[in-house]
Amino acid sequence: MNRKNFLKATLVGAAAVALPSTKLFGVPAPQNNKKNSPKLKLSFQEGIAPGETLTERLDFMEKLGVVGLEPWGNGLSGRVNEIQQELRGRNIKVSAICAGFNGFILAEDPNVRAECINSMQDILAAAGELGSVGVVFVPGFNGQQPALAHTLETRKFLVEQMQELAAFAAKHNTSVILEPLNRGEAFYLRQVADAASLCRDINSPGIGCLGDFWHMTIEETSDWGAFLSGGEYLKHVHIASRGTRNTPGEDGDVDNYIDGFKGLKQIGYDGYVSYECGTKGDKKIAIPASVKLLNDQWEKA
Repeated sequence: MNRKNFLKATLVGAAAVALPSTKLFGVPAPQNNKKNSPKLKLSFQEGIAPGETLTERLDFMEKLGVVGLEPWGNGLSGRVNEIQQELRGRNIKVSAICAGFNGFILAEDPNVRAECINSMQDILAAAGELGSVGVVFVPGFNGQQPALAHTLETRKFLVEQMQELAAFAAKHNTSVILEPLNRGEAFYLRQVADAASLCRDINSPGIGCLGDFWHMTIEETSDWGAFLSGGEYLKHVHIASRGTRNTPGEDGDVDNYIDGFKGLKQIGYDGYVSYECGTKGDKKIAIPASVKLLNDQWEKA
């Protein structure tokens, strides 16, 4: 190769390297046009806002511009009418449903597994009536024993079980949302990429995954990378302060979510970011300050 051809080849290679890595790997490049950028849709689980009744809590949420409510799944089928009535005329919709099922899908005992599937189907049917994106689902917690061994065969079994449950969810216009937890809470499924790979293999419109900033703080090396790995399967996001799992902002400077918000914007995420946390201080002070913080960080992202 002569010098001219060598330089030409080198420049072509350099240009390829200079392209954003996301372009090379098929991930959408960041969108700089703020008009096309997704908006931050905040959601609260039922116990987050102050108030003695659901009406009072929803009033508080509306004043802050919170647009999602994440109810608890246990007993949800008996509350469908109540929740529909409470949300009528409000700018708040049901986001996801937080678990509430019995048993666990990775139990050795088939009766425990059946209990899990039956209770999940009951919640999924109610979730569909409420227009919820899905029901948050954890395959197994550390304390749930005896459980199937963490092997490739167990993964294949989980995919088979979830295909049936996802098909049921799809019939009810909702989904099962796999949630990775940190190692202190769960023996199986701890990173967003793992959940997304399961969604890919289950291959159903009735399956999706979740990214939780609290668990990601422990398990992920990059919030941005975690959300990109979730990609098209990411259906819901949980958020809490990063040191004590309280209201975002109550742990000071460590409560920085900009990197993750960049990832959400990059994949065009238009779902909810839902508070799953406690509160150290006065809710009427801490929560409005937290909502402002997240909106500011979303804009910076």
